[in-house]
Amino acid sequence: MPWWSVLLFLALALLLWLRGRSHRDDVIGLFTKFLAVLILVVVVVAGRPLVLELALLGLALWLPSALQCERQGSSSLES
Repeated sequence: MPWWSVLLFLALALLLWLRGRSHRDDVIGLFTKFLAVLILVVVVVAGRPLVLELALLGLALWLPSALQCERQGSSSLES
């Protein structure tokens, strides 16, 4: 997939996400957010943009692990 089409799809996904957040109807807003995520998945799977993949990998590694969250939750319950 050429770089310009990757940028076009990313811009479209961003536009759909922002429209989904500002929509008054929850169902339509959720559907447009779902379409934005679907477009992002298509870009990552079909486009293979290395920068986007590395950014998503960094985000995944930055998020706290489930084990860490579970430990914090059980320690606050014991006190």
